[in-house]
Amino acid sequence: MNTNTEQPDAEDAKFTQKTQKEYQKVENDFSHDIIGAAVEVQRVLGVGLLESAYAAAFAIELKERELFFEREVSIAASYKGYSLGQVYRADFIVEESVIVELKATDALTELHRAQLLSYLRLSDLKLGLLINFNAFPVVKNIHRLVNKL
Repeated sequence: MNTNTEQPDAEDAKFTQKTQKEYQKVENDFSHDIIGAAVEVQRVLGVGLLESAYAAAFAIELKERELFFEREVSIAASYKGYSLGQVYRADFIVEESVIVELKATDALTELHRAQLLSYLRLSDLKLGLLINFNAFPVVKNIHRLVNKL
């Protein structure tokens, strides 16, 4: 009888579950800070501006909250093994884990949600926030979308 076979034990299972919970907690903590930044931007600027004004103010808020972010991030895609090149630019990627798409429109549509889900799938990120600054209050116009969670 071979006693060297490695079998997962309760400790391994606990570690895996704990790691998954910590990962989700980190993403949720980022989304909390991101939403707080959006609320502050709308509180100061109000509604009715162009998306570019909200994006500039949102970047300032993220920086003040000491969140790492990139703006206008190019995302490439492929089709049947062929490169399609850059297929879109994410408005923001925060902490290398959350795509944030900003809008300044009367209402968000299913197309906006479908686009963000496609962006998540192509970037292999799991969490996206779709934020519409032209509707008040902004907190009721933020859609949290997940990819394969």
